[in-house]
Amino acid sequence: MSAVLAESPVLTPVTDEDLALAAHAVRVHAPEPWPQGQLRHSERVPYPCRLARWAHVTIHAARLTEEHLGEPA
Repeated sequence: MSAVLAESPVLTPVTDEDLALAAHAVRVHAPEPWPQGQLRHSERVPYPCRLARWAHVTIHAARLTEEHLGEPA
């Protein structure tokens, strides 16, 4: 039960602001291969971190994929 409470909730419907934050989080909290496994690019913590998990779940809750969001303008 504590693992469920530790996750950030995804509120539906997903707003444009949520999608913008999720898209940014996916770009910033990207995985990088290391001998120990996939680590987050910026801080070298295990991937996916909590924010990356929230971002992916939020994007999928909006019925989109990361590719739909495109690159930043």
